[in-house]
Amino acid sequence: MTEIEVTSRTGSDGWTCRVLITDDNGSTSEHEVAVTRKDLARLAPGLDDPADLVRRSFVFLLAREPKESILRSFDLPVIARYFPEYEQEIRA
Repeated sequence: MTEIEVTSRTGSDGWTCRVLITDDNGSTSEHEVAVTRKDLARLAPGLDDPADLVRRSFVFLLAREPKESILRSFDLPVIARYFPEYEQEIRA
């Protein structure tokens, strides 16, 4: 089972989240994701921390591509450029 660990730090307009993915073989990858307050309000209304949203976003990504194919650093809305269904599915 793949483990997804998310830690976040608050910045001026949102958060920077560090994501560590560890697969069954013990192989890891590390990613940095920027989440603005506006993104959090749009994609996960009512949450005051993006960790759960980012974790669910990585579950979404890992269902579609290997961890090695996920960008190392990106703004959360970039996912929708590659997967147009992302925002609709992540809000569900």
